[in-house]
Amino acid sequence: MIGIGTATIGRPHYINIKTKVSDEPFNKENFILKGKSMLTEAYNQGIRHFDTAPGYGIAESILLEWISEFQPKDITISTKWGYTYVANFDRNAKVHEIKEHSLGKLNEQWEVSKQLLPYLNIYQIHSATLDSGVLDNKEVLERLSQLKQEHNLKIGLSTSGNNQNEIIEKALSIKVDNNALFDSFQVTFNVFDQSLLKMTSLLKQENKAIIVKEALANGRVFPNINYNHYQNTYELLESLSNKYDTSIDAVALRFCLDAINPFMVLSGASEKEHLASNLLAKNFQLTS
Repeated sequence: MIGIGTATIGRPHYINIKTKVSDEPFNKENFILKGKSMLTEAYNQGIRHFDTAPGYGIAESILLEWISEFQPKDITISTKWGYTYVANFDRNAKVHEIKEHSLGKLNEQWEVSKQLLPYLNIYQIHSATLDSGVLDNKEVLERLSQLKQEHNLKIGLSTSGNNQNEIIEKALSIKVDNNALFDSFQVTFNVFDQSLLKMTSLLKQENKAIIVKEALANGRVFPNINYNHYQNTYELLESLSNKYDTSIDAVALRFCLDAINPFMVLSGASEKEHLASNLLAKNFQLTS
């Protein structure tokens, strides 16, 4: 199943490999209109899961505005807490986001995110790491458990980096009132980073939802002269795209779907043509 992530819908100048960067001054009104248009396009193309976060600029508010106007009946939403967007749409800003995994930040961001109810079904710690201490913060874990019970939410976390599996292992061991806290894991998995394969059997065994992010490796799946060490992979991706008469990004997304059969793979598209290209992944299957 393919969902859509709203990072590039809610904040411009998001981290990826760009070939074109506009010099035009930022126009917030046009940005919001384009974001809502992308959400409508995603819905019309069959997407029913939308992933967002306060750290994604104004993504949550764009999503709320779109829901109010479009009135979808059959969507689900995952959001996160822990990052605050501070760049104010300035592409030259020295700092774009601030991470804070405190109880105060959780409560502050929940007050906004709860407006996504009743569509909201997964609430996640944004970029949980061992050094942020969030997985040892009893107050935070108990508050998440409380929200889980009160609003019938799945509690999750997003993670990445070299010790992603270690973070997942620790999270799986966490219980509040003798009940496992975490139900969902939003993880980095793509053709270049397959380390998650060591954990997929355990996650499936424990009946945990796997949401794949960075399926296109922030754009690195497309041939790029700055990444010569990926040449073999580029050639394989291209040969597969020719074999299945599809796009390179569709092959990369399909790889994630077929390799681990996750609950969701997220498209991060911000343009309609990119989304259409991503969704070609639904038209074929890869061999083992």
